[in-house]
Amino acid sequence: MREMEVYTDAVDYLETQQIPVGGVGEPGPGLLEEDVFPEVFQEGTETFFLSRLQTHSIDLPETPVLCTQEAMLDRRLMVLRTILDSEKIYLNELETLLMPMKALKASAGTSKPVLSSQHVQTVFYQVPELRDLHRDFYTRLRERMGPQTDLESDSGPGPEQNLEQEEGREAELKGLQLNVGDLFLKIVSQLGVYRGFIDNYANAVEIVRRCTQADQRFRTLAESMMSCNGSDTSKTKYTFEALLYKPLDRVTKTTLVLHDLLKHTPEEHLDHAVLQEALRLSRSFLSGLNEGSQCKREVTLSRGMPRQLMRDGFVVDMCDGARNLRHLFLYTDLLLCTKLKGGGQGKQAQYRFCWDLPLAGLKLNRGPEMDHNTETSHRILSLRARMYEQRQSTKLCSQRSILARCIERSRKKMEQLELSYLTLSPLLPLELHSPSGKSHTLVMSSLYELEEWREAIQKLTRDNIETVPPDLLTLTNSCVKLRMTQQPPLQSLQPGEKSLCHTKEDLSSHRTRTHFLPLHQFTLSQLLALYVTHLSYLPLEGVSCLCGRLSVVVHSACGLQHPASVYVCVEVDGFEFYESRAQTHSSVIGVCPHWDQEFSFQVDGATNLRLVCELQPEGVGCDDRLLGKTTMKLDPAVLQKRWKRQTLVLGQVEVTLSLKYSPHPLDPPSLASIQQQPIFCMPIEVVAQQEGVLVPHLVRCCVEEVERRGLKEVGIYRISAATSDITNLKTAFNTSLREAVSKLRCVEVNAVSGILKLYFRELPEPLIPTELFQNFAKALDIPDLNSRNVSMLSLLQCCPRVNQNTFLFLLHHLKRVSERQEENKMSLMNLATVFGPSLLRPSAAVQGEYSPPVDISQEVVVQVQVVYSYLQCENLPEAQTWLTHDAETTEEDTAL
Repeated sequence: MREMEVYTDAVDYLETQQIPVGGVGEPGPGLLEEDVFPEVFQEGTETFFLSRLQTHSIDLPETPVLCTQEAMLDRRLMVLRTILDSEKIYLNELETLLMPMKALKASAGTSKPVLSSQHVQTVFYQVPELRDLHRDFYTRLRERMGPQTDLESDSGPGPEQNLEQEEGREAELKGLQLNVGDLFLKIVSQLGVYRGFIDNYANAVEIVRRCTQADQRFRTLAESMMSCNGSDTSKTKYTFEALLYKPLDRVTKTTLVLHDLLKHTPEEHLDHAVLQEALRLSRSFLSGLNEGSQCKREVTLSRGMPRQLMRDGFVVDMCDGARNLRHLFLYTDLLLCTKLKGGGQGKQAQYRFCWDLPLAGLKLNRGPEMDHNTETSHRILSLRARMYEQRQSTKLCSQRSILARCIERSRKKMEQLELSYLTLSPLLPLELHSPSGKSHTLVMSSLYELEEWREAIQKLTRDNIETVPPDLLTLTNSCVKLRMTQQPPLQSLQPGEKSLCHTKEDLSSHRTRTHFLPLHQFTLSQLLALYVTHLSYLPLEGVSCLCGRLSVVVHSACGLQHPASVYVCVEVDGFEFYESRAQTHSSVIGVCPHWDQEFSFQVDGATNLRLVCELQPEGVGCDDRLLGKTTMKLDPAVLQKRWKRQTLVLGQVEVTLSLKYSPHPLDPPSLASIQQQPIFCMPIEVVAQQEGVLVPHLVRCCVEEVERRGLKEVGIYRISAATSDITNLKTAFNTSLREAVSKLRCVEVNAVSGILKLYFRELPEPLIPTELFQNFAKALDIPDLNSRNVSMLSLLQCCPRVNQNTFLFLLHHLKRVSERQEENKMSLMNLATVFGPSLLRPSAAVQGEYSPPVDISQEVVVQVQVVYSYLQCENLPEAQTWLTHDAETTEEDTAL
């Protein structure tokens, strides 16, 4: 009779909303229950529930029906109590359903099991998760309502009129302070747990029915399950199948419960906008279940599998040079690109078809990183500056309790700026090529996101031979209900506006200020932002984002199965007022790559750091291959104290890095392009200080590129390259290090060796200080080889730290080049002859009138012999490429 109870509840509800129900009254004497609910008694039990979820058949009234605020809040508390009691009963029913699970699992391993292990898993699929979800909701709701339990009473009014008025005013005040909207929003956002239960429901019921008929032990259990009736001590007897139906009945009532609560919540209440969003999500979820069930029944592919949505998200579609923000849907057999229309507050989202590509035979190619033209670069810089200003304006409005419509207007401006930035800024292309000749290019700003899309698509294209053509109109129309991503990844749309307050002090300064503003036009994100700023019951522990400078040093990696050249990309989230992505150089080919490369990010609202490790392709035209990726949470309390050294697991690779966070107020982004300081003709210590290293990036990049593909090159460092190539590389290094590194991979290797020689040759002061020239000349005259080496190494210690480590780094590289002299014909003496005059020069005083004259040929001999002596040294110290930190300021972490 439970179906009749649902029917009666529905009729009662329609009557309360002044909707005629005369035509759908009680069934007549000759009308069976099967005729009232024909779908319940059909053989195909997998669709009976979904066919009843008609969320748009009735326009539910959105405006409150009670006149006074006191009456509305009085009714609201009653509704909340009813919800709380109902949740308790539902939890008891779920506990009763789960009660025999442990025993059935135990019997599955015996010789005479009641149910097999697979059957037990199917019958109780997702039920523990549902129990945990609603237990958390019930516990938190009960805690919130605790202080209000005595405000409402079913007993009559007190004997004194003044006492009644006092209690009324107290109830009104308590009602305004009772905020539960975030709890309902949280549970609605997790309704996806029900999707798995619903999809599995038909199989679970079939097993229960079959076992009830075949096994007396199970029949006894399934027909006599007892559950408590909430606070009442009485118990109700249920069948197993009836308890399995309870989650279906529960999820169908979610929309009605939210609507009833919203109806009795004043528009100026802080819960109003949150409950509106929760109601919208609930309707969307139920509609998605309907549409998903319809798609599974109507679209069956040639392999006998249903067409299912695997992934969706917002990307930039680039066509004929124009950029457009699109919503991309990945199904099991095709890619569907759509344009989102509407979807704002109170508006139904719609999708328009743009293009589709079958996955069968689809080829993916990751193109080279793009460059912005001058006009676009200036526009992006302008957008960053305007976003920063708008962000500060929104925070100021919240702190001063400006009218809600002003804050909403400010948030809308921020949303538009972010949409423009999201469309213009991406530079990482993913090219799609169909066998039919159709091609499309998607552009993304995150390498992590690009690899997720590429991985998901490639997984489906490997064995995809699907030929069933889709109904594109139906498929496009269903996107609004099937989508898993509701909105673009904009910080202004994120719940909580997580970087409104960055410290506990920021929150504490607002705790004593509680304002009740007209919030009927608020969106969810702005409302939750006000929660963070104004509501005293929100926990401080939730404020854990970063605002300031985040320093990241990528040290090394291990775990490669074969020698390879790899690089690591680092990304941070938050507001993109500044650069949020950086990439190491490609490492020297080996199984244990080292970088020791430091990056500094200005961050606002950052909570996550993402790492991507990729293999540098060997040949031209080959795609970079993903080795692994991971995401780590950024905890300011940990990173702020000291450098945090961690080892992260990225698939088959383990990457070691150090992080440190320095909180401070951020400066506005500059409207001018960030001009990189020139590298050539600059003192080497100045360049190293700017880069935060001990060996300049130019030296390391060139050395690593030569070792990657030039060790077998005959005459490397001796044969010159085209002057135009070297000039182009010099210009690139002086303007953009990233562009220069990209060009290094494309030019011939002799141009790489040539630019390295040119860098040392154009240093204003040679790498080995000129004042040590005479000391080196004297050291060469020491006849004993051991004593000479000791003297030479002692003189090396006299060099500045940057000069010393750069010289050592170069020496070790030249020794590795010489190890392949059978192929490249470059011995240690040849290399010393090439580099000696560039690395060591006499000072002007040596050549002046106050010193004995020095023969030029003798200078050259000293220059070459000094370098040659170091190259012959067996105990040459290793170079340090990165500024290390004291042991007491660094913490070690095990692999995560």
